[in-house]
Amino acid sequence: MSYATDTYPHLFSPLDLGHTQLKNRALMGSMHTGLEETENGFEKLAEYYATRARGGVGMIITGGISPNDEGNPLLSGAKMQNQKDVLNHQLVTAAVHKAAPDCKICMQILHSGRYVHHDGGVAPSAIQAPISPFVPKAMTIADIQQHIEDFANSARLAKEAGYDGVEVIGSAGYLLSTFLLEFTNQRDDQYGGSYENRMRFPLEVMTAVREAVGKDFIVVYRLAAMEMLDQGSTFDETLTLAKAMQKIGIDIISTHFTWHEARVPTLATMVPRAAFTKVTGRLRKHLDIPMITSNRINMPEVAEQVLREGDADICSMARPMLADPELVNKSAQGREDEINTCIACNQACMDHVFNGQQASCLVNPYACNETIMVKTSPAHKKRIAVVGAGPAGMAYSTTAAERGHEVTLFESSDKIGGQFNIAKRIPGKEEFEETLRYFANQIELTGVNLKLNHRVTDKELIAGDFDEVVLATGVSPRVPNIEGVSHPKVISYLDCLLDKKPVGQKVAVIGAGGIGFDVCEYIMHQPGVELTRETFAQEWGIDFSGHPRGGIAGVETHIPTSGREVYLLQRKTTSVGRGLGKTTGWTHRIQVKKRGVKMMASVEYKKINDEGLHITVNGVAQILDVDTVILCAGQDPLRELYSSIETSGKKVSLIGGADVASELDAKRAIDQATRCALEV
Repeated sequence: MSYATDTYPHLFSPLDLGHTQLKNRALMGSMHTGLEETENGFEKLAEYYATRARGGVGMIITGGISPNDEGNPLLSGAKMQNQKDVLNHQLVTAAVHKAAPDCKICMQILHSGRYVHHDGGVAPSAIQAPISPFVPKAMTIADIQQHIEDFANSARLAKEAGYDGVEVIGSAGYLLSTFLLEFTNQRDDQYGGSYENRMRFPLEVMTAVREAVGKDFIVVYRLAAMEMLDQGSTFDETLTLAKAMQKIGIDIISTHFTWHEARVPTLATMVPRAAFTKVTGRLRKHLDIPMITSNRINMPEVAEQVLREGDADICSMARPMLADPELVNKSAQGREDEINTCIACNQACMDHVFNGQQASCLVNPYACNETIMVKTSPAHKKRIAVVGAGPAGMAYSTTAAERGHEVTLFESSDKIGGQFNIAKRIPGKEEFEETLRYFANQIELTGVNLKLNHRVTDKELIAGDFDEVVLATGVSPRVPNIEGVSHPKVISYLDCLLDKKPVGQKVAVIGAGGIGFDVCEYIMHQPGVELTRETFAQEWGIDFSGHPRGGIAGVETHIPTSGREVYLLQRKTTSVGRGLGKTTGWTHRIQVKKRGVKMMASVEYKKINDEGLHITVNGVAQILDVDTVILCAGQDPLRELYSSIETSGKKVSLIGGADVASELDAKRAIDQATRCALEV
């Protein structure tokens, strides 16, 4: 027996599909990267997937590839439609099979339906999606038949390109799933009306796909197990579709748990680990083919538990493989402490993709940059002093040391982490502790000389035997110019989150950026209430066991709070929270609103005194009778050491917040620090 099979017997057991076998139960699920649409993108994509294949994963499913022009989210999007497309994709399959001959790779066929951002979109009915500016064309019978042929052609070409299988996505609000629900399918022909009619198109697509590729090719159908919509499917309808897919010869069913227009988080960091896997488990009891489950399965012990409890046959870990392509190998070798865990922040992956940018990863900037960010041994090894063990300092130090430089990392406090030590205190952001665990391990493994409780001086750095000095000294909270800002009732967000200074029952939070929202979440959270699947379901109105329509129809919410009266204020005239991340910002806005936080824009701050906070809103004066004012009004860079070191002639540079402090931006800090360390 090996460590892998002793510790994770289910995760590392093979899965027989009849015509082929998966070496383990770890799947890198589908996630679009944006590489497909860039210059030489398929060469980059090939190395991206090959890196994950070398990392030990049993199967990979690519990001979505459209079967035709109508299905592309953007007109320039990637397709599998002709021989030119086959040649592009052969680069990917060849690279993966060379890197790991026993790793399977499947191409996902994704038709975006009414979610496209062009005027050529189609849908069962001409009903506009709330997240698209275009009204789709209602498909004719001829359109439907052509699309069935296009899906089959795409699958046939995928096989020709060397893929081991295809996954067709029938969930998330994309084309196939819109045929299933009455509110998006108002047809009165054989493709509308009864549920049997509404599921006809997905079944005909999958029948054609199976016929096109033959029996010795993996075919996966991604099923909408819960749409998180009041008008969604019932459990019986979902099971009916799953059984019908099984009957026509689908190899694997993959479960999905939301539509993009739904208002329940399924991927954000406040979602508990493996929150949705029991939904898959309930369906699995009625089926005879393997099932994939997903969402917030980010460590091997989580995947093992899901498999052990019989909730799935395969665990999909898309973003976790983005964060650490070696996750499976490290798990098999007993190196779990070295896993760079996905913290579900979505800032560099989902936010980038939905803003038309190339995906990457906050904790792993190498992701999707494998051909650009390459670790090499330096021509000359240097002695480098890094000041500040926050995200930027940790990333720079460990990268430079791994390349062979001699690095000393100075930190004035008694722990590494910087602003991450604040973030991990926010309810729902506990995953940030995993990044600190990872970096602590990397500091030791790479030989960084860590000096905690050491407030290094400029004289020490100048006189020291260092070739270069890198200042990652971070930021300090900005104090706005408001009369009475030094009043005893005023504290900074650091006072609140780090030093745990007392906070009253009536609170004004000045500044509605990410920190302001975090502070509101922190002070409104009811002490003692832990984040579990049950408390998450209560707060967001989900019934996992009863499974009403869409999982949420008619379900009441229960939101425990601290009972404080809180105002979240901003000077800007735009809606509060508009600048938060695209894919998770709405969840934070909903959370604080549910907890009773009063959000106010167009605020001018006049003064703070014993009466409270004096403001005007759209020119109307008022006094907020608060006993605590928390400042979240931005940051200023800490650069005290820079001038004297630069004047001395010693090479010195700034990274992270010490360089740019407009917001607390760990994504930028880690990316910049890593790139700089690769060049030194």
